[in-house]
Amino acid sequence: MTRSGKRQGGARAEHRWPAAIGLLIALGLYAALPGTFLPGLRYAVVGVGLTMLIPVVVLNPHRMTRQSRWSKYVATGQGLLLVAANEVALVQLVIVLTTHGTGSGSRDLLSALQVWVTNVIAFALVFWELDRGGPVARRHAPRKELPPADFRFPQDEDRDAIEEVAARSSERIDWVASFFDYFYFSLSNSMAFSPTDTMPLSLRAKMLMAAESFSAFVLLTLVIARAVSLLH
Repeated sequence: MTRSGKRQGGARAEHRWPAAIGLLIALGLYAALPGTFLPGLRYAVVGVGLTMLIPVVVLNPHRMTRQSRWSKYVATGQGLLLVAANEVALVQLVIVLTTHGTGSGSRDLLSALQVWVTNVIAFALVFWELDRGGPVARRHAPRKELPPADFRFPQDEDRDAIEEVAARSSERIDWVASFFDYFYFSLSNSMAFSPTDTMPLSLRAKMLMAAESFSAFVLLTLVIARAVSLLH
C-alpha cells in the first residue's frame, strides 16, 4: 500500500538527495579501500547498494512523498548492508593495524578515516529509516499514528522553554528530523562515544548506538597507537 500527502500543518516532504548523496559517498569510500580489503566483497556490496538505490529513487525522485512495504525494506536494507560490510572492513583494519600494516603508514591512516566516515553515514541512514516509521511517515502521518520514537531530539521537549527556543519546538512548528539531523547525531555519537543532544529510547536504538560507539572507539584507539608507532 502506498502513502502520500502532507500532514496538516506539518513540514514539507523531505528531499531525497541528501540521503542519496550520503549513500553514494559512503559506497565510494568503501569501494576505494585498499585491495587487501576483500575486493570481491567490496565490489559486490557497492553493486548491490547501487542497484537497491535505483527503485527507491524512481519511487521518490525528488521528495519523500510515497512509501510501500517493499521500498521500506529496500531503503532500510541499504543502510544495514553498508553497516555490516563496513564492520567487516573494520575487523580487517584492526588486523592490519595490530600486525604488520600495509607497509604505508599514511595508507593505513587514510583507510581508517575511510572506514570511520563510512560508518558515520551508514548508521545515519539506518537511524533515518527506522525512527518513527521513516522519512515518509514522519512527515505525512498524523503524530498519533506514528510508531513509538527510537530517538528523542531536543525540539521534542522545548515547548516549555523561553519563547525564542520554544519557537522551534516540535509542538509549535510540527518539527520532524531530517537526514542531516540523523547524520549530525551519528557524527557526534562517533566522536563522543555517547549520546550528545539526542537520546536513544528503544532497545534497538541503544544497540545500534552502542555498536557505532564501540566501533569508533576501537578505531580511534588503534589509529592513535599506529600514529605513535610511526613517530618512533
